[in-house]
Amino acid sequence: MTAAVRGSNSQERAHYWTHPALPEVDLLDASYVRHSFGKHTHATYVIAAITTGVEAFHYRGRLEVAGAGSLALVDPDTLHTGQAGDPGGWSYQVVYPSVERMSAVAADLGAGSGTLGFNSPVAVDEELNQLVQRVHRAAGQNQVLAASTLLELALARVVRGHARGRSPDRQPPADGLRAAQQARDLLVARIADPPTLDELAAAVQARPFPLLRAFRSVYGLPPHAWLTQHRVGSARRLLDAGTMPAEAAVTVGFVDQAHLTRHFRRIVGVPPGAYQRARRNVQALEP
Repeated sequence: MTAAVRGSNSQERAHYWTHPALPEVDLLDASYVRHSFGKHTHATYVIAAITTGVEAFHYRGRLEVAGAGSLALVDPDTLHTGQAGDPGGWSYQVVYPSVERMSAVAADLGAGSGTLGFNSPVAVDEELNQLVQRVHRAAGQNQVLAASTLLELALARVVRGHARGRSPDRQPPADGLRAAQQARDLLVARIADPPTLDELAAAVQARPFPLLRAFRSVYGLPPHAWLTQHRVGSARRLLDAGTMPAEAAVTVGFVDQAHLTRHFRRIVGVPPGAYQRARRNVQALEP
């Protein structure tokens, strides 16, 4: 259940998993030296406790740096990267709570409704850093009461000390928003056989460049990059359902498993085969 996944560099390891005692939360325990995450977003929040080294990441137009003992905090659906901030790389333990889980915690604390946003992408909070590490340790030892209790304490501390009501992102004019949403829906429908940009624009009654600008404004990525991320997310769901990586790759539109692996590791942090093995081990624990 907790076996590490090693890359080509012996100093690198990554374990991406879930635990049945922690619903709506993913976990990542990793050390990276040469690996870097390209531009991507998460549907969840990212609460990353840096344990050693330094992580650097581009976020909202700035290069942020998080050192050992601090936390990297990323809002849902917000474009960011991830790479070593010094030659020794970095290690971290991450929890990815869903928007619904964070909203429920906020409601329990009387923090009001609406989507929360982090006050700052880097926080120095030793207690929260330790809480995240203790969540991982308890889950890894299958201490279900401890893991679930520590997670609730960690999320409560985040809401109380590091979050606020999130301002809505700026949206393009109504015509641009409509075109971007229709273009996204078409890409979802044609995940394995996408149109060209000209064809996509014609299908939503827009010109290519205005559509490109509107799409990027709404979704943070141009259509081709958004489609790659959507394919990886779709492949994850297929892997969770038991589809083998090679079949999942072709189903979502990648050329082959190697193509899926390259993008999957760049976005998720582990190869698809290792991700699936970890998921199977966790599912074996479920009643």
